[in-house]
Amino acid sequence: MSDFPVNPRTGDEQFSPPHRVSADGDPSKCPFYMQWAAKKPAALNLKVLRQTRYLDDYTYAEEFKKLDLNALKADLTKVMTTSQDWWPADYGHYGPLMIRLAWHAAGTYRTFDGRGGANSGNIRFNPLDSWPDNGNLDKARRLLWPVKQKYGKKISWADLIIFAGNTAIESMGLEPFGFAGGRVDIWAGEEDVYWGAETEWLADERHGSTGRAEDLEKPLGASQMGLIYVNPQGPGGNPQPLEAAKHIRDTFGRMGMNDEETVALIAGGHTFGKAHGAAPDSHVGPSPMLAPIVNAGAGWLNSFRSGKGVDTITSGLEGAWTTKPAEWDHGFFHMLYKYEWKLGKGAGGGHQWYPTDPNAYELIPDAHDPKKKHPPMMLTTDLSLKEDPIYGPISKRFHDNPKAFEEAFKKAWYKLTHRDMGPRTRHLGPLVPEEQLWQDPVGPGNPTLSDKDIRDLKAAISATDLSTAQMVRTAWASASTFRFTDFRGGANGARIRLAPQKDWAVNDPAELAQILRKLQTVKEVSGKCVSLADVIVLAGCVAIEKAAKAAGLSVTVPFTPGRGDATQEKTDVASFAVLEPTADGFRNYQSTVHQLIDRAHLLSLSAPEMSVLVAGLRVLGANAGGSAAGVLTKQPGVLTNDFFVNLLATGTSMAWKQRTATGFVCKTPTGDTWMATEVDLAFVSNAELRAISEYYACDDSKETFVKDFVKAWTKVMNLGMF
Repeated sequence: MSDFPVNPRTGDEQFSPPHRVSADGDPSKCPFYMQWAAKKPAALNLKVLRQTRYLDDYTYAEEFKKLDLNALKADLTKVMTTSQDWWPADYGHYGPLMIRLAWHAAGTYRTFDGRGGANSGNIRFNPLDSWPDNGNLDKARRLLWPVKQKYGKKISWADLIIFAGNTAIESMGLEPFGFAGGRVDIWAGEEDVYWGAETEWLADERHGSTGRAEDLEKPLGASQMGLIYVNPQGPGGNPQPLEAAKHIRDTFGRMGMNDEETVALIAGGHTFGKAHGAAPDSHVGPSPMLAPIVNAGAGWLNSFRSGKGVDTITSGLEGAWTTKPAEWDHGFFHMLYKYEWKLGKGAGGGHQWYPTDPNAYELIPDAHDPKKKHPPMMLTTDLSLKEDPIYGPISKRFHDNPKAFEEAFKKAWYKLTHRDMGPRTRHLGPLVPEEQLWQDPVGPGNPTLSDKDIRDLKAAISATDLSTAQMVRTAWASASTFRFTDFRGGANGARIRLAPQKDWAVNDPAELAQILRKLQTVKEVSGKCVSLADVIVLAGCVAIEKAAKAAGLSVTVPFTPGRGDATQEKTDVASFAVLEPTADGFRNYQSTVHQLIDRAHLLSLSAPEMSVLVAGLRVLGANAGGSAAGVLTKQPGVLTNDFFVNLLATGTSMAWKQRTATGFVCKTPTGDTWMATEVDLAFVSNAELRAISEYYACDDSKETFVKDFVKAWTKVMNLGMF
């Protein structure tokens, strides 16, 4: 066991932990410092498992039903076309600013763990509100405040930001593909999200020693600290379009976009508005997170002349792409292909590209002075769309077929802004389009199974030769893929029988196939209208009830029918591949304790729920591969609190001896020999987890343990039922 810190998402040791501190030497003020934890279980940070809901405890879905979207759209359009002196609108229209706000709210989404994205309104909080890439978006949110104030609970900030982006697109001439409400705001920043190990903004230590795009550290999506996607000047600020294309492809792919969607999004986004780099960023003050209290939450105050309008500094790049930056048209591709481009530098000092044709230098209207004209500009990443051998043909097709480009952008924008909302059944409002494949469609279930039907099915399952451990392992493997970060996975759909899940190593594929065949037979022979997804969960209920009865307790595990079965044809194999549990502490599979906490967080579990599930799964024999590690009981398959009792009985941690790189053994005073992993020992070495262990290990907690295990188990089984 190493004493070095670890990446809290991957469990990998980091031999150069961040020690960046603030100017006054306080490390707690560093935006990255709190993302790190020591590897020692005693130093675990369990804050992520204490999800606190406070202020007005209302049901947002019910409030949203009261919302008049047409009235909201009218109010937003008025805001966007009414320029404010304190922050004047480019071209008299805030639409491009609102598109950028919506894009940057959504663009943090990443497929590996489902974190980021617009679903929670997290762009309002540290650290995202202060990322360099989000410069001046605090002004966009201030512009929206009167609208938010008017509609109150009926529209969350998260929904308002995305709807403002949609309204902006429509007000500039393109009808969006659709809009769904249902994003619920969080009330504080998400300190648990790992955004990278770098200790300086815009640093890149995430591509390893090779620096290659494909070697970007998982689960990260952006190519540099503080960016949404990639550096528009090129990798590391080097203006190399072909190299930039590699980073674009990898980063957009990690955010769920294919090549065509990527081209459509970049080109469509750059159809609107302009970049702002009136002067070097040395004129720009601190971000909202670091700004003095007298700024009242405003960041990036600019000392260059007026500091706004023509003097705005955001990205350090300056200029517009099209001749009509406040209208939807096909000017981006027209400009890209009409001219040859040469490298230059804008007023802000950033690398950008200009036409070689001098006749093009009076094409672009000034954003504030109608008497002035400018040349069009392109970013290094824009030229990637033309020069890359894969992006190039897509761009040429969009150039030649504007309608195809238009439809591709509309669908890609909808996917970008809704990717983390989960299946269509969660989406609210009259503008929700038909379900898309990336929303993981599931066939209809039968929520009306009668009590008799359920009893008959449970009896049929009990009559098979499936063991308690086999049924528990299968139900857990099916349900525990769920992650509340983007509402993907879960038992609904029974995708455990489909590629790629049926072949995941953690699921013991050969044994799994045999178990599923027997459960499929139960389903078919029953003659009942029931999904295999429901039968799998029912098998888990049967196993737990049997295990509790063996412990002398009579319990009924609650069962809610209605899960459907997905089909292989409607399962995006590549998209589901990222859900594979390469580590699962609940099944004692290649997991550090940090990874256990991360998985518990994805399952929206509290620390006690996590604890009882680990303890119960251990004694029920749910470990991957039938491992004996952590099965601290003489009666496996019986639902007891033995895990806690025997773990605490081992005395001090010195009783445990390391046998392998990940395993420990302990010889107890009674002559028993137990095996355990780091995950198991965390429940006695960490003070908070030990307190939970002690509670459940008491003589009068045996029944409480079983009841609490059943509650937590049922919660996980029902995740994904919307």
